[in-house]
Amino acid sequence: MNTIIYNTQGKKTGTFEAPEKVFGVAWNNALVHQVVTSMQANARTPVAHTKFRGEVRGGGRKPWQQKGTGRARHGSTRSPIWKGGGVSHGPRNDKQYARAIPKKMRAKALAVALSRKLKDGEILFVDSFAMSAPKTALVKKALVAFSGIPGFEKLARKNKNAALIALSQASESTAKSFQNLKNVVCTEIRNINPASILKHAYLIIENPDVSVPILEKRVMGTTTK
Repeated sequence: MNTIIYNTQGKKTGTFEAPEKVFGVAWNNALVHQVVTSMQANARTPVAHTKFRGEVRGGGRKPWQQKGTGRARHGSTRSPIWKGGGVSHGPRNDKQYARAIPKKMRAKALAVALSRKLKDGEILFVDSFAMSAPKTALVKKALVAFSGIPGFEKLARKNKNAALIALSQASESTAKSFQNLKNVVCTEIRNINPASILKHAYLIIENPDVSVPILEKRVMGTTTK
């Protein structure tokens, strides 16, 4: 699969052969759905919490006698049908939402997501974002230049989740340059996953000669050092 590499001015600088086992995998809706929902569940932090009837305050004695009042029978004001009582089947912060994701499923879902993005023309390969010092104006100018490439017109005008920037290696200056832009997220190529890829409209991969082999090793189930 022959793909084009661009520079930060939006001009073609060369081509490279994208491996089929990473960018040519058939779409698998069930697999991607299972992996992405599991990742979202693992990232979930339960906050909402209600109390059972045994945890609320008060209600130690019977509100009124069992018989003779003409009213319904009640044994405690902690009952869920009383105002201020406990809650039945409410959210609890001790509930576990985590799901195990097998390594092969995670790797296959990554390849499927990358393949779909490339097929839809939503992956842009850039030669380098190397910066000696943080400069938001420069990366913003680069994004505007990328929006001139056919198929990437929404990159400059989309206000949220416009692009996921995948750097070949950690770069504090580059990461800080993108930090002030609210419509893009910058991370290392080794950290991208199906959920983050599909969440953004575009995926911009820096230095494919280094980044793609890392993706290839992840898809094949090997580790990088």
